[in-house]
Amino acid sequence: MPQNPPPAVNGLSLNESMTADSKIDHDTSINYWNTVPATSSGMLAMLGNFPWYTRIELRGSKNFLAKVRRLIPTFPDCQKLGLGVDCGAGVGRVTKGFLSDVCEVVDIVEPVEKFTQALKEGELGQRGVVGDIYNVGLQDWSPHKKYDLIWTQWCVGHLTDAQLVAYIAKCRQCLKGSGLMVVKENLSTDPSGNDMYDELDSSVTRMDSKFKEIFNAAGMDVVKSEMQTGFPKQYKLLPVKMYALRPNK
Repeated sequence: MPQNPPPAVNGLSLNESMTADSKIDHDTSINYWNTVPATSSGMLAMLGNFPWYTRIELRGSKNFLAKVRRLIPTFPDCQKLGLGVDCGAGVGRVTKGFLSDVCEVVDIVEPVEKFTQALKEGELGQRGVVGDIYNVGLQDWSPHKKYDLIWTQWCVGHLTDAQLVAYIAKCRQCLKGSGLMVVKENLSTDPSGNDMYDELDSSVTRMDSKFKEIFNAAGMDVVKSEMQTGFPKQYKLLPVKMYALRPNK
């Protein structure tokens, strides 16, 4: 007897009962991140306590965005962008080390309140770089502005495949005409070619092919992608890839 096909979300075939993302539990994720100190050193510990890691990683992001800006004729090449948003911002490591250099104002989406409180009280908040703060998970964010740049890094592993499609589709709608979305995430190294589930923080590390399926299902084109380079090979870290997305026409 033929079986029913798995459900589809915006063209992406999903079977929650058979995929790694079916194990994601948002409460477990929030509880985990609430154990992390709301400091840069606390976030650095999550990066393996390698002092050089964040410096190399941020430089990779800056170089990637500079390359992408040159590819889009309507995207301002040199001047600061008006409004960006740091999604899954934590304590603002990416905003402080990178986004504040390329955007006049950066909104924050971050569900852990002690992280956003540290942002408000810290240097970024005092300088007026931080705009509106949304203390919600990406799946519950309802953007009502138009953004020049949406930066999403190391956080979409806490969304199921269906939630990630819906989130990127929301972002698609709130980009300015020349706007850009960037997703920067670890990639799965599973030898069988599967996404990997992490019980510690209840997150999923996806395959490159899965990301591309999701982007397409959300109505986004990948205008450029690039692997993060510069990490010493002896540490055997997960590969990190950056994807620049624009709405398909």
